[in-house]
Amino acid sequence: MRRLPAARAAARALTCGVTLLATAAVGACGGTGTGGTPGGHGVRDPYFPKLGNGGYDVTHYELTLGYEPASGQLTGTAEITARATKNLSAFNLDLRGLDVSGVTVGGEAARFRRAGHELTVRPADALARGRTFHARVRYSGIPETITDPDGSKEGWLRTADGALALGQPTGSMAWFPGNHHPSDKASYDIRITVPKGLRAVSNGELAGEPGGEPAKGGRTTFSWHSPEPMASYLATVAIGKYEMASSTTKGGLPVVTAVDITQAEAGRKALAKLPDILEWGEKNFGPYPFSAAGAVVEREQDAGYALETQTRPVFPGAPSTGLLVHELAHQWFGDSVTPMSWRDMWLNEGFATYAEWMYAEDHGGDSAQTVFDQLYAGTRYAEPADDEAVWAFPPGRPPDAAHISDPPVYERGAMVIHKIRRAVGDTVFRDITRGWARTHRHGNASTRDFTEYVEQHAGGHEARARVGRIWDDWLYGDGRPDRP
Repeated sequence: MRRLPAARAAARALTCGVTLLATAAVGACGGTGTGGTPGGHGVRDPYFPKLGNGGYDVTHYELTLGYEPASGQLTGTAEITARATKNLSAFNLDLRGLDVSGVTVGGEAARFRRAGHELTVRPADALARGRTFHARVRYSGIPETITDPDGSKEGWLRTADGALALGQPTGSMAWFPGNHHPSDKASYDIRITVPKGLRAVSNGELAGEPGGEPAKGGRTTFSWHSPEPMASYLATVAIGKYEMASSTTKGGLPVVTAVDITQAEAGRKALAKLPDILEWGEKNFGPYPFSAAGAVVEREQDAGYALETQTRPVFPGAPSTGLLVHELAHQWFGDSVTPMSWRDMWLNEGFATYAEWMYAEDHGGDSAQTVFDQLYAGTRYAEPADDEAVWAFPPGRPPDAAHISDPPVYERGAMVIHKIRRAVGDTVFRDITRGWARTHRHGNASTRDFTEYVEQHAGGHEARARVGRIWDDWLYGDGRPDRP
């Protein structure tokens, strides 16, 4: 690729040093190679339009982290492998807070600038469409805890003896730079070095010994490998004093659990059901989609909610059976089949909530039909306001980002799934559920993808007509439908 003569390059660099104050000027400066335009800062998600970035697709993250709980200081190096999807003179990474000390692309120093949560990188040479490139970002600082639009906390949460990273929907940008939108999934290698006596848990397979590998200065390094694609909001790091256990299921699947030492007894009892729930999930949803499984149990005050972090969901205290079923069902619905945008959240939560109903039905509890009828009649909850909340808006159309985790997305989303089951019958419903998980395994899917898939596999004309009415009345219709 042609390079500018040294004198012209120096003059251009000086000009760019001034004009980079404006985002538009990044495009004017470009790389010293020929052609290319800046990648987009945001993928126009309907609820988080500034999340993610255009112009490239990440295939792998290699994160090397060090954490000091006493000071809250995080040091990190992110090595990002990506493929350019257009000719790029510059590209953006999402990173909130933290100080960037250097960026390289292809081993060469790259110019960079910060504006809000955008880290704009300008390589020495433009990146041709289709080219695989490697970016390296060195950073440090005290990561932020982010308050979601719904008021919950995410990002980097400091705990009594360490930290917990939770990323749904925007929190992962608080601890590593990346393309932080569900539509760009990648494999991961995460290494965390912590003071001796602490453990560091993450997604995927544990490389090395459960007690970690000795590092300099009386520290210990834990390495984790996630070979299957993962959305960044599902990546996690949990640092603290844990009772860790490793086992395998009957089918040979590695299971690693980490339970805060204050929750050890209750946590062990709750997680003893994990292998059986996974086996039940495989019967209903198809083969487990990942190479490892497990869970992290924190103290209740360390995290105000459970989250389906890939292969290793996080729980605030020992989970109930229903909650364990819910987060493990997400490994199929949400983690393997990931929403195309945050508008499609009901596909995650509707299926996971319905999995709770199915599991209870199969294990001597209320039938799914009973739960459905109670919700429709407004007799499911002790407080009338909780029953009415189910009908606040249609699950396929939350009003804004603050409501993507509200009751209609969960309970009414599950009611949509149950209506499909009633419309097509149990045998076809099982085929649809397993087929959906298989068809979009390790990919992304939208609500439209789902409705089209159900219509294609519902059966004859009458069945297709019945499911079509479900979309009108239950998925997108306002208020309580006239008939259950």
